[in-house]
Amino acid sequence: MPLVVAVTGHRDLVASEVPEIRLRVKTLLSDLAKRFPSRRLTVMSALAEGADQLVAEVALELGADLTVTLPMPRALYLQDFETAEARDRFAALCDRARTVFELPLAEGNSVEDVSKPGQARNREYAQVGVFLCAHCHILLAIWDGKTGTELGGTGQVVKFHHDDIMPGYANRSVATQQMLVDDESDLVYHIVCSRDREHGEPAPGLTPLDAFWFTKDQHEPRSRELPKQHKLIFARSDEFSRDAAGHAKKISDESYPLYQAEQRDQLPPGVDSINHLFCIADWLAIHYQKKVLLTLRTTHVLAFLMGLMFILYNDVGRFTHFMTLFLLFFGLSAGIQKIAARQGWHRKYLDYRTLAEGLRVQFYWAVAGVGNQNNSKFAHDNFLQTQDPELGWIRNIMRVAGTECDAKRETSKAALEFVVREWIGDENSGQLAYFAKKSSERIRRNRFTERLGQLSLLISVAVVVVFLAIGSTMSDTWANPLTVLMGAMLLLFGIRQGYAYATAEKDLIKQYEFMQRLFKNAWRRLESASDDEEQRLILRALGGSALDEHAEWILMHRDRTVDSGEIWRMGS
Repeated sequence: MPLVVAVTGHRDLVASEVPEIRLRVKTLLSDLAKRFPSRRLTVMSALAEGADQLVAEVALELGADLTVTLPMPRALYLQDFETAEARDRFAALCDRARTVFELPLAEGNSVEDVSKPGQARNREYAQVGVFLCAHCHILLAIWDGKTGTELGGTGQVVKFHHDDIMPGYANRSVATQQMLVDDESDLVYHIVCSRDREHGEPAPGLTPLDAFWFTKDQHEPRSRELPKQHKLIFARSDEFSRDAAGHAKKISDESYPLYQAEQRDQLPPGVDSINHLFCIADWLAIHYQKKVLLTLRTTHVLAFLMGLMFILYNDVGRFTHFMTLFLLFFGLSAGIQKIAARQGWHRKYLDYRTLAEGLRVQFYWAVAGVGNQNNSKFAHDNFLQTQDPELGWIRNIMRVAGTECDAKRETSKAALEFVVREWIGDENSGQLAYFAKKSSERIRRNRFTERLGQLSLLISVAVVVVFLAIGSTMSDTWANPLTVLMGAMLLLFGIRQGYAYATAEKDLIKQYEFMQRLFKNAWRRLESASDDEEQRLILRALGGSALDEHAEWILMHRDRTVDSGEIWRMGS
């Protein structure tokens, strides 16, 4: 998994500060590589003169990957480099980069518009600044600390990273709830610099060559240590990377990709990376789901045995071995639960499944060429924005999965047909078939639970009737087994209800049926759509609804765990 550091900074650095700035960049990148060894350190830069190129050179010296994102076609961008030496340096860095992207011209701009200095060309710099913010984990800002008013300038890029607003490009009228929530997207590493110009000193209160983490935190926006929230997010991403590496062979052999090899020619470039991450997340989710279900079934069976021992002790005989077995079953169940909690099986299953479903939507949107009505937003910005900030690591993975697709959106009729066929499908394929199958399974399980309840009630009533009719003349030889039978059936139903709650049996019926209706309605709307663009709008709405449902799904399941107290309660 890559750990992406994007660069924004001034071109006119003061020569005397450059060696120290270079040292601080090297210290940061070296520390990140050491702290997160299972991640692939990647620097993303537009390679402008000054700070951009300085960081790129340090990254390559350290063996990190370099991704170059150009704000406009290369031939036009070269106009920024006034000397042959500067152009050669730029070309040499591009040649050493792992990937070079050229962003398309911003909406409303033409080649003629951006061929000369002015607001149109500045919009291209604003666009690349927004793109870097949206597709990195850390924004490295070599910056004087002044917000400035120049569109696309370093101060405006940092402001966008924090506040989701860039006047003149991403305005208040199109800003989202990302302005208001605490999430993982605001992390800046600020190296303070001066500028080689009149009044080029840093903003008041800042000292040249100082360096710190800079976030939206109300109480401590600047800190020497990586903020706690971001430490957790990076730890979760690092854990996912380690799990992927640890099961790489099985994932390669057993995963279910979103397309077959013979379909690849129909799809746009860049979707392979989304599919690759989907395969990892999907396989790991299934892997940990099996562990979670085994844990749940085992603990509920042991809870039933605990209750049965209690009933036998009370109604058959006060034999100590019944209570000894009660404690033994509790100890086994608590031990299994403790192992599961320590290994994080439940959390990993939920997180990885949520990531996989987010990547599924991201993949089909990328294939279909679904764009965003807001030019500063991408697929990952639609997911989990109002949920627990800890879940930000999921967006943290998604924000780098679709970098190439987001750099250049491609549309084709064949790709659109592929999405409708493979994602939505029919009664035998796609999500329509999946949700129909899952809702039927859950309905059958719920009916079993209800019938078990009815059976336990009938048996209990029958036993009570027998006691009322002949209880006074019945010997303990018959009375005790009947009491045990009644208690065991009620216990069995109670345990089954506990298992149904832990697996959200009833709630998922509603969710699956809702999703099935959603995909059916989308299919009908797509059939009657007047053109391809209308179909893309429908797919966008469908994906947004799917992302919302996946967010609700993870919140539904997060608290449905079985701990030692719950085991004791069920068993006794």
